[in-house]
Amino acid sequence: MPRYAELGIEMLEKANADLEPGLMTQKEVERTFELYSRAERLAAYGKTMLARRMDEAKVAQLGGTSIGKAKAVVATGNAMESSPELSQALQHGEISLDQAVEIASAEQSSPGAAKDLLKMAETSPFHVLRDEARRVKLEAEQHRDLGARQRAARFARSHTDPLGMVDIHLRFQPHIGTPIVAGAEAEAQRLSRAAKAAAKGAEREARKGGPRAAPQVEPFERYLADAYAKLLSGSGKGRTTRPEMVILVSHEVTKRGWNNVREGEVCKIPGVGPVAPEVAREIAQDAFLTGLFYDGKDLRHIKRWSRSKPAEVAIALELGDPPDFDGVKCADCGNRFRPEFDHVEPHAALGPSSYGNFDPRCRPCHLAKTERDRRAGKLKPPEP
Repeated sequence: MPRYAELGIEMLEKANADLEPGLMTQKEVERTFELYSRAERLAAYGKTMLARRMDEAKVAQLGGTSIGKAKAVVATGNAMESSPELSQALQHGEISLDQAVEIASAEQSSPGAAKDLLKMAETSPFHVLRDEARRVKLEAEQHRDLGARQRAARFARSHTDPLGMVDIHLRFQPHIGTPIVAGAEAEAQRLSRAAKAAAKGAEREARKGGPRAAPQVEPFERYLADAYAKLLSGSGKGRTTRPEMVILVSHEVTKRGWNNVREGEVCKIPGVGPVAPEVAREIAQDAFLTGLFYDGKDLRHIKRWSRSKPAEVAIALELGDPPDFDGVKCADCGNRFRPEFDHVEPHAALGPSSYGNFDPRCRPCHLAKTERDRRAGKLKPPEP
């Protein structure tokens, strides 16, 4: 068996020696990249199988990787023993090691989950697969004292990097971190809007013959860093346009006394993950409570003809689609990074502000959809 691996390595070394991307057509470049990726996936199967027989330190040493990644490889190899579907997919190079690690993690917490996740891996981007695997894992572990383990996992670390910058790494429980992140995002958006407005004002002054030095508009991440600094120092002004945090709790959980969550029930922050029922009960004592009714397919339709969203619609949209209520993600690419609610039928064309006429989209997909609507002539009222 080792001889076949050695022959494969020899052939790859020869392929590397002959590799001249500059002399290849674009089609040849893409095809060769695809072949190298398949070789990488096939090699990943051997690594995970062999990792079962070694400790994590040795895997890290021989693989030239971190202990954390070595642990993930060993855990994936162990999960493959009880999941033939996962083992076969990696053996035939159908999935990457990164995909296998995420699927294996969910499979260990929820046996049988690998089958559906492997189907998702065929068509979905990696970040969508990772989110779904994480959701499956967390919901399976909600019944295993997840709240206590989340509390024990919180920490704060800091260090100074070579540039002298102070790096801070904070880990909070979901119900603590979610409103903090929402507040920082709102403050960063306020700072970004102010900077863009100042830049436009400077441009107008320059056209009138005034000073030409316009304020520079920086990447959003820098405003986000400023926002966290303001919040930590107590000087932030931003307020979220969405609820800072929504917790979805099945009525059955509240009737039983907020002490456990059974199969088919939920107690979670949509798009973030489960929270302990006792935590939800504590928050509910000082929160707005809203009853949510749905028929298994769709929420009750609430409609308004103005551009703004009714409060009930805003809350319903934050939950995500029933019955999973898995939070907000881009309808086009699956990204969860700062999605915006976009009118499916444009407001300019008299599209209503209703639950059924909003789709979440990340900024690039939102702009692309608006451009498609503009080209299709949809950004104007219909003919009388």
